[in-house]
Amino acid sequence: MITGMEKNGNSMILALFGNPVRQSLSPRMHNRALQLMGIQGQYVPFLVDDLSGAVRAVRALHIRGVSVTIPFKEEVMALLDEIDEHAGNIGSVNTVSNDGEKLKGFNTDWKGIEGALLGKMRIREKTFVLIGSGGTTRAALYAVYKNGGKAVIVSRNDEKGKVLAKEFDCEWESPDRTGQLMGDCLINTTPVGMVPYVNRMPVSEETVRKFSFVMDAVYNPPETRLLQVARAAGAVTISGVEMFVAQGAEQLRIWTGMEPPVRSMKAVVLAAFRNPKRQR
Repeated sequence: MITGMEKNGNSMILALFGNPVRQSLSPRMHNRALQLMGIQGQYVPFLVDDLSGAVRAVRALHIRGVSVTIPFKEEVMALLDEIDEHAGNIGSVNTVSNDGEKLKGFNTDWKGIEGALLGKMRIREKTFVLIGSGGTTRAALYAVYKNGGKAVIVSRNDEKGKVLAKEFDCEWESPDRTGQLMGDCLINTTPVGMVPYVNRMPVSEETVRKFSFVMDAVYNPPETRLLQVARAAGAVTISGVEMFVAQGAEQLRIWTGMEPPVRSMKAVVLAAFRNPKRQR
């Protein structure tokens, strides 16, 4: 079978599709991983305005794989030839693989979330309050339910939130009621708090202090304002860096069939935060 690597002169081309993509550390992490794995190739970020056109380019340019980020994780599904079982159940794709004949969609976000949570807490029989209603929310819901947890969705988009709650058979609540919600773990699956808006939070400080565990899917910065408040209140915090590295490692397994250098990938990401100028 002809692979994207063979089509591009023995150089593996990987891409990031999103809007925005400027602050993403995926290129830095993946390019370092490719180097350490001895793979000739490059991971390139693309600011996408026309998703269907971008997907056509994957076929035309023989791009081996694509990371899909905000706001395209759900929209991209209709443009692919095949969807992995987990991605189909989640209803969201963050990874596309091109084998030279067809484009297949996967979701590695849920594995990243699962690993990050299990590294700090038990999921079974715990209640999780999820802020958001997008693709990352879907992945978090899947990770929670696959491990026997319960969930409540809180979203500003009433329609999307209610549809999602119905799909996963869980409760939906308006942001106006977050102060009344109780649970074991709060998870932010929105981009609120991401660089450059680092002082923003998806919920009030009072709400954050009610949870024993707090996770933020935002990884840039590695300790968001949400996590700072939670840590100061005595909660166990789970950084988006853990999820980010784990889902990226799973992407590389899909694209290359090889085991990626996970520890080095995490080190690269953390080093970028210590030296912000090199993030650009």
